[in-house]
Amino acid sequence: MSLPRKMDIESKLSRQLSGIPRSGIRDFFELVIGRSDVISLGVGEPDKPTPWPIREAAIRSLEKGQTSYTSNLGLESLRIAISEYVTGQFRVTYDPKTEILVTVGVSEALDLAFRAVLDPGDEVIYHQPCYVSYGPSITMAYGVPVPVNTRLEDNFALRASDVEKAITPKTKVIALNFPTNPTGAIEPPEELEKIAQLCVKHDLLCFTDEIYSELLYDGGQHKSIVEFPGMRERTVLLHGFSKAFAMTGWRLGYACAPAPLREAMMKIHQYCMLCAPIMSQVAALEALHQGTAVIEPMRQSYEERRNFVVRRLNEMGLSCFNPGGAFYVFPDVSSTGLSGRDFALKLLEEKSVAVVPGNAFGPTGEKCVRCCYATAPDLLVKAMDGMEEFVKSRKVA
Repeated sequence: MSLPRKMDIESKLSRQLSGIPRSGIRDFFELVIGRSDVISLGVGEPDKPTPWPIREAAIRSLEKGQTSYTSNLGLESLRIAISEYVTGQFRVTYDPKTEILVTVGVSEALDLAFRAVLDPGDEVIYHQPCYVSYGPSITMAYGVPVPVNTRLEDNFALRASDVEKAITPKTKVIALNFPTNPTGAIEPPEELEKIAQLCVKHDLLCFTDEIYSELLYDGGQHKSIVEFPGMRERTVLLHGFSKAFAMTGWRLGYACAPAPLREAMMKIHQYCMLCAPIMSQVAALEALHQGTAVIEPMRQSYEERRNFVVRRLNEMGLSCFNPGGAFYVFPDVSSTGLSGRDFALKLLEEKSVAVVPGNAFGPTGEKCVRCCYATAPDLLVKAMDGMEEFVKSRKVA
């Protein structure tokens, strides 16, 4: 009896996934795993654990045996608290019963939003450099990613005139993320208003990822596109707890949207996720009750670290603008004669300092690397010292 033919698994995989690369961040950090000598400026998360009052709330919930499912929408008490928080933070009010959905991180919320509105061939405009999931998320929802480049000379802000050039009859969504990962860029209100006017003029939806909105520096005040006339009715506001509240591992986010759109997102959510973990929801409720009491000390610490890192990078000859938010810098390393990827690999090999190659965030980041300064201050000093030694050894005339 002959043996059955071995199955060709590759031929069975979805064609939709064939052009989607692995995350450039995770790919690079496979090289770091298991190395205790490495100072990492790569992973985009706070260096401190979740503040104790938030952890304590989750512990108490477990002690009480709160381990059940919640509503698909999330705990009603949490949705009410989110509504109040969003009103204070963004000056826009959402009905907690019909316009708010609690999700498993902002990543799920973004995925739900794309899947809820995109049909095959619909185009989504977004800005690059950008977080690694935007393009793939659009593709997996059968949309067409349309990246618009931002530039160092504009401090990586998005120009409305560039957005307008990218709009076609197939455009359905403009996706924004300010402050931005990986650059820390913020969007000038005058440009944001022009983009809002484009959305209204062309009857476009807007998805705005506000995950870094609390982390602004130099006295900056956050402005969301949802605040402009005509935008609330066409915008999905995406936010969560990972960055400002140091809750990355809790995987808790939310979406605020007009009721019909929230309902469409909920339909997908109830079949693929059901609900976010109840322990995370209880912790998030406490986070909102704590508010600025836990956010502000971390924000001030990040601002001090940003000032230090930007100064050191510029002193060593790497062009680096002063980002207005988030906790990343995105220096241009081309003066060393290396691409961002080669710079990152050689820096890791020679100085045991890990940064992310800029091309992980799109081809416009080819000459840059991303450094996360949400790292212990003493390690930042060592990392900058090692990087300076490396740059001096590589500098070209």
